[in-house]
Amino acid sequence: MAEFMKGEIPLNFKKNPYKRVEWEDDLTDPNTGEVLEEGTIFWAEYGNNFEWGIYNAFRFMLEMNRQMERMRVQMELDGRVPGNSGTFADTLDGSSNKLTLDKNLTDIIEAVEVGATVLKVANVDGFKPFTEVTIFDDMHSEDVLITVVGPDSIKVQALKNAYKKGAKVVRSNVDVDTVNVEMGVGDWQTFSVELVEVV
Repeated sequence: MAEFMKGEIPLNFKKNPYKRVEWEDDLTDPNTGEVLEEGTIFWAEYGNNFEWGIYNAFRFMLEMNRQMERMRVQMELDGRVPGNSGTFADTLDGSSNKLTLDKNLTDIIEAVEVGATVLKVANVDGFKPFTEVTIFDDMHSEDVLITVVGPDSIKVQALKNAYKKGAKVVRSNVDVDTVNVEMGVGDWQTFSVELVEVV
């Protein structure tokens, strides 16, 4: 039974990993109906082998479709821009081709007013001068250019809106859905906090 599927399998297998069961009917006496030899008994392990086999086969089909989609996009781009090798393609399935979405994000740790140019932030990792960022909270959003990155702050163009403590500063306010292979707009997030007494 140990050879049966009991979970997800790697997608780079070289031979069929699914182990079939040879099912046998009961052998009965045609005259008396007496069971002379019992057929294959159904066990839960057999059923689980079916389920994992179907699940893993579908995973493999999805991965094949993703690979074919990437090839289709690359062929289309090669036709329009010869020699680009699909450099500008992203099929949004979690496996990009030479493109990496810049998802650097930080929080403003002090509220800022309209016209502010200095944002005190939780961290400055990944942010660079002369790149554009989106600032947003649950009320406003705008795109501004970073002019200076300090050790604990980011200097930007004068803000058109006021922002609350906890507002987001992001390089890309995009939520990539790899299941539905589409881009969506990222949301301002709220959290519920439960206080637990520590004794």
